[in-house]
Amino acid sequence: MEAKKNRRRLLWLLVAVGVGAIVVLALMPSRLLVETGRVESGPLQVTIDQEGETRAHDRFIMSAPVPGRLLRVELEDGDTVARDEIIARIDPLPLSQRERQEILGRVGASEAALRQAHARETHAREDREQTRRDRERAEQLARNGLIPTQALEQARNADITAAAELDAAIYSVQVADSEVKVARAGLVGLGEDTSKSGPLILLRSPVSGRVLRVIEKSERVLPAGTPILTLGDAKHLEIVADVLSTDAVKVQPGMPVLLEGWGGDHPIRARVRLVEPGGFTKVSALGIEEKRVNVISDFVDPPGPLGDGYRVETRTVIWSADKALKVPQSALFRQGQGWSVFAIEGGRAKKREVEIGQRNESEAQILRGLADGEEVILHPSNEVGDGVRVRTK
Repeated sequence: MEAKKNRRRLLWLLVAVGVGAIVVLALMPSRLLVETGRVESGPLQVTIDQEGETRAHDRFIMSAPVPGRLLRVELEDGDTVARDEIIARIDPLPLSQRERQEILGRVGASEAALRQAHARETHAREDREQTRRDRERAEQLARNGLIPTQALEQARNADITAAAELDAAIYSVQVADSEVKVARAGLVGLGEDTSKSGPLILLRSPVSGRVLRVIEKSERVLPAGTPILTLGDAKHLEIVADVLSTDAVKVQPGMPVLLEGWGGDHPIRARVRLVEPGGFTKVSALGIEEKRVNVISDFVDPPGPLGDGYRVETRTVIWSADKALKVPQSALFRQGQGWSVFAIEGGRAKKREVEIGQRNESEAQILRGLADGEEVILHPSNEVGDGVRVRTK
């Protein structure tokens, strides 16, 4: 009888314990469902992304040198032109005395600029010859061990610099010569009889290339200086992208550029050649005035089907590493002046203070606070706290 009572008490005790356990489990908070990512080592790039466009490296805008009636332009966009080929004809209007004096003054100024350019070319040529001789002497002395290597490098650098300055002087002469030809084209309108039109002004191409755009196609009267067409070499392209001035200070010549969104299935490589020294104001789509700077890049890969004025998306790589410890940006959140994440340890969220280095739009470099392979919570909500039990999606 006593044994039967003991068994009954034990049974009731087990039932009470089971009911208590059920109540405890029911009252315990459920695990919080979270999205997670992993800390990993791998390549990381920091880029400045901006829309840009291609343009001909050497572009010439041909304008009417004098007021007159433009005869119909026969050229079409994309046509090939040779140097000195006639590209437009203008029947000049009778000139007033003021216009005559302006044309004569323009011719005189352009001829003076041409003489100045010739003088600079002569000076640059003499400097080039001197630096060449200095380099040869320095190389001979260096072979005999009479001068240090630094002196030889300085002589070679001076010779290279003088050669580049001579090339620039030669180009300046070519530009000044073209300006003289354009200015002299207005002389045909300086006939003695101002009641009659002079002979046709033949506008000739200053270079061999292609017609990028015909601006004035039909016959009509044009004032002096009106653009008629644009010439250039569509095969010699560059890329221009205007970036915020705060980003432009991070860009240096020689940095790699990736061109995407141009219509192909692969990025095209380019390289920064120039960050223009002057900025300009541009109004954004939100109506905010922004200071921007043009960044000019040259193609490394062939441009393929791209032509002048094509839209591209540029990604200028300002920092890169082949192997960096990184974490998704969405795992980071501000904690005072620093950054923190929630790592998962034993099914619970643990807050960690971390030190970050470089970062881009999707990932950040971890310098301290996390190890490779650890799991972190992405987009942590206000419900996530230190020690909260979590489960992954």
